[in-house]
Amino acid sequence: MQTVLRRLGQQDYETVWRQMQDFTQNRDEETSDEIWIVEHPAVYTLGLNGKREHLLNIDNIPVIETDRGGQVTYHGPGQLVIYLLLDIERLSMGVRSVVTLLEQAMTTSLAQYGIKAIAKPEAPGVYVDDKKIGSVGLRVKRGCCYHGLSLNNNMDLSPFNNINTCGYSELEVTQLADLNIKINTYELAVPVVHHILQAITK
Repeated sequence: MQTVLRRLGQQDYETVWRQMQDFTQNRDEETSDEIWIVEHPAVYTLGLNGKREHLLNIDNIPVIETDRGGQVTYHGPGQLVIYLLLDIERLSMGVRSVVTLLEQAMTTSLAQYGIKAIAKPEAPGVYVDDKKIGSVGLRVKRGCCYHGLSLNNNMDLSPFNNINTCGYSELEVTQLADLNIKINTYELAVPVVHHILQAITK
């Protein structure tokens, strides 16, 4: 079954989140999986395990309590966000294997640009020299997942200073632009999506 790719441009976080929920609620065993490529205006999101004490000084950036796993993170223009709407039962995949798939898609893509990145089993996501460059968060309902990954490309990272990113007070963040890779965010999506599709269509 073919996977549908959707390029959404820049869209409000809550709007896209509700669309993911609706898609997952209404899909059936014949529904094609989808991958959504998007950027969001500035927003903090709190996962199901998120604690508000990790929001330190949020100024006028909105905070949305969402239903993905994980703690608090920031989304903003210049960050690649890819959402996976997969029937993981049909794919015979577990949640951990989807997380690993997303991490590997990011690390493999970054390697193509000469960036050595690693995943950490104890702290999901992707890191370059102990600085976080990519995050992962998922939700599973009725054997299907939604949410996905965010990868920092060329954005204002300063809002990360006002939160304990992913619940860690000392965790620093980085991005491709700070590692001397200057590319369009949609261009960055191409290898990441390619590696995801390779993994789910084996």
